[in-house]
Amino acid sequence: MRIKGLLAVIALLAAMSGIAMAQNPPPDRSIQYRQNVYGLVGWNFSALADMLRGKRDFDGAEVKRRSERVVQLSQMLDEGFPEGSDTGAKTDALPAIWTNRADFDAKLADFQREAAALATAAAGGDEAAIKDQFGKTGATCKACHDNYKAD
Repeated sequence: MRIKGLLAVIALLAAMSGIAMAQNPPPDRSIQYRQNVYGLVGWNFSALADMLRGKRDFDGAEVKRRSERVVQLSQMLDEGFPEGSDTGAKTDALPAIWTNRADFDAKLADFQREAAALATAAAGGDEAAIKDQFGKTGATCKACHDNYKAD
């Protein structure tokens, strides 16, 4: 009986450390996380750009699918910038993210809002409306990169 109790305590402590790790990950893990998410955003956004600029045939179903992915990924970015993740592995994130957090958060919210509007436009299927909204969404990326990303 004592062994079962001890194992239960060990399991509880292991679970609690996993929760703490998720809430306060080491800087390198946060950096890797956000770089991966941004990489996936870029992967999908580039495919959209190619279709909307005529480098690939326009495929409404693919535009819709990739736009929906960008929305989902945009919602994952908030957790990629915890306090202290400005140090560690190589990162292009500028310290201004943490010193001007309210503005950074507002710009991220702009991206999330415009990405959702892009998915809505894509669901409507009107190529001109999609192109217009794609430009607005891309402008939110640039607004953040101008102040918060080293190029």
